[in-house]
Amino acid sequence: MIMASSQEAKDAYTLVRSLQNRFVSKLNDVSSEFGDAKLFEEVSWLRDEGLHGGGSRYEARDKLLFNTASVNVSQVHYDELPEKNLQSATAISTIIHPKNPLVPSMHMHISLTQMRDGSSYWRLMADLNPSNYNEHDQNVFDVALANLSEELYEEASDQGDKYFYIPALKRHRGVSHFYLENYKTVDKKKDSEFALLFGEGVIDSYISIISDALKTRTEIDTTALKNQLDYHTLYLFQVLTLDRGTTSGLLIHNQNDIGIMGSLPTHIDRELLKSWATVVKTPQEKLVLTLAESINKDGVIDKETKEYLVEVMRRHYKKYPQALSLQASGNTVPLTVKNHS
Repeated sequence: MIMASSQEAKDAYTLVRSLQNRFVSKLNDVSSEFGDAKLFEEVSWLRDEGLHGGGSRYEARDKLLFNTASVNVSQVHYDELPEKNLQSATAISTIIHPKNPLVPSMHMHISLTQMRDGSSYWRLMADLNPSNYNEHDQNVFDVALANLSEELYEEASDQGDKYFYIPALKRHRGVSHFYLENYKTVDKKKDSEFALLFGEGVIDSYISIISDALKTRTEIDTTALKNQLDYHTLYLFQVLTLDRGTTSGLLIHNQNDIGIMGSLPTHIDRELLKSWATVVKTPQEKLVLTLAESINKDGVIDKETKEYLVEVMRRHYKKYPQALSLQASGNTVPLTVKNHS
């Protein structure tokens, strides 16, 4: 894989790889203590056979501990294509869905976008996603986010609450939300240091939360399992109908489809998903119904199903490009697809 040529992009790639290694190592330790001690496995992909970068994701293999889990790093660049607005995009994006319904899921995204004119900015996201609410877990995560971001916390929390709100259902995905879009100061070195420390802090906080939870939350009843299935359905609904990062990634290219869909849980409630078609704005009811029809009645989300879902989304947004305006945003809307075109 050919890496981006600028030093800033190279440094960003080193940063996200270090976060990936940190998280995978700690998750493997959790697997050794509480699961089957099966290590995450690396899967690589290439953009245009590596000419324009690519990526690496570590996928969970411990089915006793994880429903699904993926820690993804990528770098796409257009060094030899001066007509592109984008110079490079470097990111880590991860979602962890524990199998135990009393242990919360977590999503984190940290990326650097470098434009052709030399300007650049960071995107930082972190959110805690319990299927069965636990006040202690939320407090621990909120305190960690506040301590890591200090004076930026109020803005990031407000933007996160806005981004992860689901208007059709009048509720949020998750309970702790952090989102900084287009973040930059006059000091690029300090911005990079902040991104690294933020990522390390989020990882360490989450590992602490789930390690403590796995020690004590061992009595699981049918209500907890039902809540988890409902939450996983909500998660898929939000990701496939509102999440700009997922949709943009699928519209830009088709060389990492399974990686982009790696955040989806292994099972959902198909009928519950279908019922939400009645509350979304037009034309999204068509998308929700077609997504639901692409999933077997048992609600299993396997590789073949993910491939169906990808094609449904591409066809939908090609036919209804105006529907992109209905997707989630913070205070600003990133021009991700336009920058890659």
